Amino acid sequence: MIDLKEMGSKWRKAKLALGINMCLHVPQTLEHDSSPSPSRFSDAVSLSPASALSRGSTTSTPSSSGLRLSKSGTKSSKSTCAICLTAMKPGHGHAIFTAECSHSFHFHCITSNVKHGNQSCPVCRAKWKEVPFQNPAYDISHGRQRINAVGWPQDDAWMTVLRRLPPARLDANRHISSLYHAQEPPIFNDDETLDQQHEIAERNVSIKDDVGDPDSVGTIEVKTYPEVLAVSRSACHDNFTVLIHLKAPVTSRRHINSSDHTELLQVSENSRTPVDLVTVLDVSGSMAGTKLALLKRAMGFVIQNLGPSDRLSVIAFSSTARRLFPLRRMTEAGRQEALQAVNSLISNGGTNIAEGLRKGAKVIVDRKWKNSVASIILLSDGQDTYTVTSPSGTHRRKDYKSLLPISIHQNGGTGFHIPVHSFGFGADHDATSMHSISEISGGTFSFIEAEGVIQDAFAQCIGGLLSVVVQELQVQVECVHRSLHIGSIKAGSYRTSIIGNARMGTVDVGDLYAEEERDFLVTINIPVDRSIDQMSLLKVDCVYRDPITKDAVTLEGASQVKIQRPEIIGAQVVSMEVDRQRNRLHAAEAMAEARVAAENGDLARAVCVLERCYKSLSETASTESGDRLCVALCAELKEMQERMANRQIYEASGRAYVLSGLSSHSWQRATARGDSTDSTSLLQAYQTPSMVDMVTRSQTMLLGNPSSHRKLQQALSFPAARPQPR
Repeated sequence: MIDLKEMGSKWRKAKLALGINMCLHVPQTLEHDSSPSPSRFSDAVSLSPASALSRGSTTSTPSSSGLRLSKSGTKSSKSTCAICLTAMKPGHGHAIFTAECSHSFHFHCITSNVKHGNQSCPVCRAKWKEVPFQNPAYDISHGRQRINAVGWPQDDAWMTVLRRLPPARLDANRHISSLYHAQEPPIFNDDETLDQQHEIAERNVSIKDDVGDPDSVGTIEVKTYPEVLAVSRSACHDNFTVLIHLKAPVTSRRHINSSDHTELLQVSENSRTPVDLVTVLDVSGSMAGTKLALLKRAMGFVIQNLGPSDRLSVIAFSSTARRLFPLRRMTEAGRQEALQAVNSLISNGGTNIAEGLRKGAKVIVDRKWKNSVASIILLSDGQDTYTVTSPSGTHRRKDYKSLLPISIHQNGGTGFHIPVHSFGFGADHDATSMHSISEISGGTFSFIEAEGVIQDAFAQCIGGLLSVVVQELQVQVECVHRSLHIGSIKAGSYRTSIIGNARMGTVDVGDLYAEEERDFLVTINIPVDRSIDQMSLLKVDCVYRDPITKDAVTLEGASQVKIQRPEIIGAQVVSMEVDRQRNRLHAAEAMAEARVAAENGDLARAVCVLERCYKSLSETASTESGDRLCVALCAELKEMQERMANRQIYEASGRAYVLSGLSSHSWQRATARGDSTDSTSLLQAYQTPSMVDMVTRSQTMLLGNPSSHRKLQQALSFPAARPQPR
């Protein structure tokens, strides 16, 4: 049996350790509606994991108890469950809930009773102010086990939440209510000033680290791999492929024990770039209940893991959008205000994604002060009913660019580069819209299929955003030999250009997270040349900005590719690195082609495309050698085939799953897909150590049996050991 009082005590200790020392009672509606609404009673959920178990106080002071378990009541009411009429004995594997009227029940019995709308005691019919609620175990769609699906432990206290029914009068916490009704300024230039002293300290730490620590922030690692090492001088080779591999430098935070939250934050704050983060959150009517509770919990995690130099603003949208508070530094006071604002969220109305993004973009564009890194996180569980689809549902636009303000388009020409990382929540969100928003802005699209993964998905995202070590990166490729010309540059969603009579090319990469990797394939045509024994093909330069010092960094001649040109050559072995990246691009192209077929109603053709690609990849040298990325691609292709089995499955999860996969592969950046952010999953090909650290922190916040927690291992590069470049 779970001792709920003991659990409540543990949560209070965890709450204090995490700095979440407020338990707020939340008003239920924006309007002054005093009547309880059964469909909305579950919106009032505290952010704190401790307060999820301590709902007795309606003030902003810490709760003095865990669950409000009555000490009174008859012996029979405590020894026999009034619903199933079986004995309730400690230690028999069942949690026991005692209501405020003193009657006791098996927890699973009473939660089932409440789930069907009963909000009064089955014994005495007393109306309850607090009702037990157990998050339903997520039934993975269609009864199939996903790749490394993450299962929440049965004793996860986060997911056992007491829902408070709305009070008779809306008279609590007028300050939070005023956040919705406060007049917004015409220009959002009321952002809090940056921490100038901290900025100076960061630069000093950066300089010291560069001198004394070889593993601290340094320069980008550049390697090149030719398709083969030699081409006969009497033969030509069309579409000869050269792989350009980049790896961002590491940060000093990796040398700190991540279990010490305070020490980790302090060190990382002194060695990383602060971020301006705007979260745009869907609070429409469809978010009511568990979804909103989980969103609040996830936002609480984000707030607690931002540092005092990071700034946060929250936009809530339904039929319209409101800025809950301006960009504020996440000092202790800033965190408290942020927690209060997020805790005040309630769900009602329609879904106006465009208005939410407009407000979010306005916060970024109008800000008076600017941190080097800025980003928007967008979460929605529904279809836009105002811009893409009219409120009456009579028309639907195909131009998804209308959802995104021109000011933050990736190629909008405004000088802003504000990626929108979008999260589609559940089976009813508009995956096409969310993916388009991210693609246009340069962000990623994640599909949150299992409700319980939302916090981990947010953790993975901010784990990257809080570890930016390179900005405005451009890779420049130039042909060395006079007879060579660039045929193509394959770089996914990154903007490329070929100039100077096809002698030069560029890839605009942008920001890189710590230890993040990028791979681009360049093709050239190698002509016959009997005059040389060795040919220099390409040289690679890199230009970027250090986000801490703000200095421009140029790496000239970072790498140069050469091949041998003998008269006679034997059998050539294709570079394993080149082969695996060809497989990645081939798989991404097949996914895109299959999606087009599926959208056109031809699911059979879509499955055929994926199966054909699967067989092709299975026969390549890298797959046959057990290369982890190629094995993962094959598993992903099979998963997509299953999610395209019929129209119902495709509409429910297939489309979103494919689009989140395409987003991940096109940007070579980790996204949450389906129900897993586990780095041991074959799907997490692009997770960085910083992302893994943050997801681990998210998953180990839970108290209870340590063996039941989801564990993450350090993300592996693909492969773990690379062959030396030539």
